[in-house]
Amino acid sequence: MLFVFGVYVFLTGAIIGSFLNVVIHRYPLGESIVFPASRCPHCSNPIKPYDNVPLLSWLLLRGKCRACRSPIAGRYPVVEAANAFLWLASWAHLGVSFVGLIVAAVCSMLLVLIYIDLDIQILPDVIDLPGIALGFLLGGLGAGGMNDSLVLSYDLLDSLLGAVIGGGLLLAIALLYKLIRKVEGMGLGDVKMLAMIGAVCGWQAIFPVVFLASLTGAIFGVSLALRNREGLQFAIPFGVFLGLATIFVIFLGVPANEWYLQFVTGGSP
Repeated sequence: MLFVFGVYVFLTGAIIGSFLNVVIHRYPLGESIVFPASRCPHCSNPIKPYDNVPLLSWLLLRGKCRACRSPIAGRYPVVEAANAFLWLASWAHLGVSFVGLIVAAVCSMLLVLIYIDLDIQILPDVIDLPGIALGFLLGGLGAGGMNDSLVLSYDLLDSLLGAVIGGGLLLAIALLYKLIRKVEGMGLGDVKMLAMIGAVCGWQAIFPVVFLASLTGAIFGVSLALRNREGLQFAIPFGVFLGLATIFVIFLGVPANEWYLQFVTGGSP
């Protein structure tokens, strides 16, 4: 029975992931995420229900539209699979609970933020701001105390401090950069996203999230700079790295911290 319910959660996550793909594709174009029904972005032919099955249809169609044979981006099955596994992980840790559903929803929102920022370097308020509200709800419900293997806010004060410290930290960095360089170095979307992350995970998670995001972002930026004649004169979608770092910290932050403490104290990891 447990296995069957796990499969149900996984499939539900994949179906939600299919909808996330619609949001990721249509938001940058300014299109409705509801109407019209799913269609090929190349030939505009409506996608038949049997060609719109999460994960399976892309594989069966070999990544091409049935009507025009144009390629279907590999992002589609990646988002569906990622969301399915994140929903499964939320259920595995928190069971059938309201908090588990909120954590799963937050993970879905992070996926959308990651891909929209990757596409157009914008982090929509329509996702950031409700995400902050969900973080406060998690804190109010005491989510951090429900499972000590997850990094979530422990109470409402923890969420409030996380939002203020997270947003304030990036805002201060952005203002300082603009003061020194006389140009915008970071958008307010990143500020709001880190406020959301702080509200969800609590103030103590801000620093590991920023560290991991900065480290991976720097590695990504340097690798691009080595291939780009213009050096570092290009925008890096920091929200992508904030989102990935947050997912890592939520689910793996506690065991990673335990391993690190055992390592530095000479114990076996």
